[in-house]
Amino acid sequence: MIEFKNVSKSFWTGKQRKVILDNASFRVEPGNNLGILAPNGTGKSTVINMMAGLEKPDEGAIVKSSRVSFPLGFMGGVVSRLSAKENARYVAKLYGLDPDYIEAYTRWLCGLEEYYDFPVGTFSSGMRARFSFSLLLALEFDIYLIDEGMPQTTDAEFNRKAGDVLKERLENATVVIVSHQAKTLEKFAHSAAVLRDGQLYMFDTLEEAKQLYDYQTQG
Repeated sequence: MIEFKNVSKSFWTGKQRKVILDNASFRVEPGNNLGILAPNGTGKSTVINMMAGLEKPDEGAIVKSSRVSFPLGFMGGVVSRLSAKENARYVAKLYGLDPDYIEAYTRWLCGLEEYYDFPVGTFSSGMRARFSFSLLLALEFDIYLIDEGMPQTTDAEFNRKAGDVLKERLENATVVIVSHQAKTLEKFAHSAAVLRDGQLYMFDTLEEAKQLYDYQTQG
């Protein structure tokens, strides 16, 4: 479970204060995959980063009683000057896991072959996506966070392998996915919410959330 209790978050843009959440309260319940709809630039990545613990609220509290992943595709925890191997072993130690296992698992899943031993900073965007996705799937969480859908790679074999692993993981886990497109949420979301005017409006179905979202974006 993730619970936001009277959470406020805003940024100063240099011209005005941009409010992401304004004294907002909501819960993500285990087993109820949640899709969050919000236009680009409204702070959906900030909300998911707060769920992950990567950003702190200005006010209020965020309570977690589950193991929550870092956002899918997040590269902030990966050190560019280190190799994929060194990064995998470092992350394993952070989570108290066996470095040999995490190294072997990510090496198998990302399929980078000899490049796995090269600095991540030399990787193409596709290679970086494959490695970060492999790292996420090597760690088991109760709640998986996905920002703007699945990482896009041109490697069909990797997409198949990673998709199979993710499907297996999600059988016993919960997903929170944020996007500016309702179509991106359809595959995962059981319920949905709309981020609007500093509040997260929760709905039982994606269709209900989409009605408000369409009205908001067209209005």
